[in-house]
Amino acid sequence: MQKKQAALIAIIGGVIILAVKLLAYVVSNSVALLSDALESIVNIAASGLMLFSVWLSDKPADDSHNYGHQKIEDISCLLEGIFIIVAALLIVNAAAGRLFTEVLPIELNLAIGISMAATAMNGGLSWILARSARESGSAALEGDSKHLLSDVISSAGIWVGLIIVGFTGWGIIDPVLAFIVAALIARMGLGLVRKSCGRLMDNSCKEEEAKIREVLLRHKFRFIDFHDMKTRRNGNLVFCELHLSVDGSLSVNDAHDLTDHLENELKEELPNANLTIHIEPVKAAKRTELENKKL
Repeated sequence: MQKKQAALIAIIGGVIILAVKLLAYVVSNSVALLSDALESIVNIAASGLMLFSVWLSDKPADDSHNYGHQKIEDISCLLEGIFIIVAALLIVNAAAGRLFTEVLPIELNLAIGISMAATAMNGGLSWILARSARESGSAALEGDSKHLLSDVISSAGIWVGLIIVGFTGWGIIDPVLAFIVAALIARMGLGLVRKSCGRLMDNSCKEEEAKIREVLLRHKFRFIDFHDMKTRRNGNLVFCELHLSVDGSLSVNDAHDLTDHLENELKEELPNANLTIHIEPVKAAKRTELENKKL
């Protein structure tokens, strides 16, 4: 499935899920279920931002953005993390008013059934986005998928608590549950903010570096060594550069063919990787010195 299609499905599904969750709140008057519905509002806004980001990230490189527009997906992931934290604050505000004014929820069985239907839809959306994220390497889709999955988990926690309220009549459990949900949501939001900030600060890509080394070592008989490897992520793309030491007697044409071969083979292993190789010719004496160091 294409990224844009997945984003559109997330928006349409989010609107339907919000309506169902609001119905569960109206039926029950439960602030915990209201907190669940408030998070869905943030889900819709985040999905809209995700749609914009995947549309922009697909645009080709131009004179103003020589490396493409994929970085927008990391910015989208950062903003989604902030949205999630805002949702947690809204939940806290909604629950605070019930903390000292106990209001028992009503029609809990019906409300929980409605909430379960909404959560099943959320789980389906999360699975669709996760699959699309794996296929495309999209940070924006990955962030939204995890967001929806956390919503599923928090909703399940709310059901357990409301069932306890139904058996015990302890209305205080309702706002307490809302606070717990807010804490879980805020933690997830902070995790997305931290991850996206790391990408925006050009953290190195350890898994991709390991794969690049594996590809290069298959051809170690054709060069002396490689060093000064640097990697950074740009949306779903990984940019890598390194220095490759070769025999100084190698012709320019042969050196160029070697780098082309290495870059093409890496593309087969990592389609989203962009490798730049800087050739360093090494004289015979220097080559002997380097080989002795390896021994």
